[in-house]
Amino acid sequence: MPVQSSAPPASTIGQEIRIPDHSGCMLGYSLGMPPTPRDPGRSSIQVLGRAARILKTVGAHNGTMRLASLDDAVGLAKTTTHRIVTALAEEQLLRVDMDGRIWLGSALGALAREATAGLVDDLRPTLVSLQQTIDETVDLSVLEGDAVRFVDQVQSSQALRVVSAVGAAFPLHCTANGKAFLATLPDDQVEHLLSRPLQRFTPATITSREQLLEELAAIRATGTAIDRQEHSPGISAVAALVTRDGEPYAAISVPVPAERFAAQQDALLRHVQTACKNAST
Repeated sequence: MPVQSSAPPASTIGQEIRIPDHSGCMLGYSLGMPPTPRDPGRSSIQVLGRAARILKTVGAHNGTMRLASLDDAVGLAKTTTHRIVTALAEEQLLRVDMDGRIWLGSALGALAREATAGLVDDLRPTLVSLQQTIDETVDLSVLEGDAVRFVDQVQSSQALRVVSAVGAAFPLHCTANGKAFLATLPDDQVEHLLSRPLQRFTPATITSREQLLEELAAIRATGTAIDRQEHSPGISAVAALVTRDGEPYAAISVPVPAERFAAQQDALLRHVQTACKNAST
């Protein structure tokens, strides 16, 4: 995870200076002509649209884009971009680190947690229905930075079952839900998240970036991901994503004791993919 650091002072993130001419009119207006009245409502909507564009662009390249190149990426003038970034940073919606890289801010995390509460209510019926169909534990998780966090769970009724703590976070590269999320991210963001050595948790953990990238390509083709005892010995899992308007919304995963996973793998993949498709529509 990136080291938290304060955003640079507003004075260092670009300033707009307007200079009056000798007659007192602001440069840019014709002498003797009053400025064209501006529609404040339209102007406000325009600023909101630009701020949303900046947030989405930063989110797609979280921590991999520098402030100096953001204006080109969003198609805005440098002074306009810096002014909006300053305002968003003051509200902790964005954060600029000491190297000039831009991150989504902590306030967005708080908003995301509020949104998660609605997500859980939204998808709880899907989890219950899937659990009743397969009688295995069903988990719901969301992408959070460089980890996947469990936000809900419906447990299996079987004596031997897999249980994960709701609220716990797990790595992306060796979990079914984590790999499902990774497969949807832009290449540069995947490269950033995989820039550090991949930690080995079990003998089956994939620690080769090349091998993992090949698996992500296969996940994109099938829409489902598998964890074959890669994070925890004796536990395998399948996962797929719920989407909203084509964007990743949440992951539904089914962890199963490895001793009964092979016999159920194809059926589990089919059921979890169907559940996610239904929830997405």
